[in-house]
Amino acid sequence: MSNAPANRTVPLLAAALLAVDGLHYVFARALAPILPPTTSAMFVTGTAALIMLGYAASQGKLRVQTLRRNLAFFIAIGSLPALSTALSYTAVSYIDPGTAALLQQSGIIYGVLIGVIWLREQLTVQQITGAVICLAGTAIISFQPGDFLRLGALLILASTFAYAMHAAITKRYGGAIDFIEFFTWRVTTMTFFLFVGALAQGILRTPAEPAGWGLVVLTGVVDVVVSRGLYYATLRRMPVSLFSLLLTLSPVVAIFWSLVLFGIQPSAAQMAGGAAVLAGVVVVITSRR
Repeated sequence: MSNAPANRTVPLLAAALLAVDGLHYVFARALAPILPPTTSAMFVTGTAALIMLGYAASQGKLRVQTLRRNLAFFIAIGSLPALSTALSYTAVSYIDPGTAALLQQSGIIYGVLIGVIWLREQLTVQQITGAVICLAGTAIISFQPGDFLRLGALLILASTFAYAMHAAITKRYGGAIDFIEFFTWRVTTMTFFLFVGALAQGILRTPAEPAGWGLVVLTGVVDVVVSRGLYYATLRRMPVSLFSLLLTLSPVVAIFWSLVLFGIQPSAAQMAGGAAVLAGVVVVITSRR
């Protein structure tokens, strides 16, 4: 009986997560005319870092010794998501947010491959079949006529691989770290690496208009703090297989907002490739139950 109220919150958490999880590429496209990709990503994660630093301090969990003791770990999980975010923000200049969100689902396949190569897990026939279907869908999206689409697709695939590597490292080495400390130092180190990247590219500047700052702050709050908070809250209350299936609906939200805000609709070939990607992901996930 004590679990009943918690169980009733799961559908609400899942619906809220889907509402914001598909907005990552939509926000990236909206920021594209305002700032260079790495710079806008830096300000977005910087906003989240400031919020988390303040919250961690208020909870007595802003401990620098945690960062020092796990410095190599935080360097890894700061640099990889920073690279992933910079690449994804760059990709939306060449590919629409809906197609980008469809391609992002290939991260499930990366996770399976990392498990096989790094963790020495064994693939079943069903998992191999799902991976092949997913790769076929990725090929359909990636190798259509037009260099821009091809470049955008390859950037998303590289971004997704970097994020999958970060997730594997986090899963293996980050379980013992308090969540508030983990998330605070993660977004803080991400911001540092994005700052270095923007500085090295010579594109470090601020939004020219107050509206630009408003969009940056809104993105940091919704796309990082709220989205990732709902992500982990839902994950803790839902079986992993069901949770992974839930996230395959995120591209639907991204396509909807792309159509409403930018008038962008994926082509028939892109939708066919995306459907193959999602089908392959579903086959892989259901085999892991």
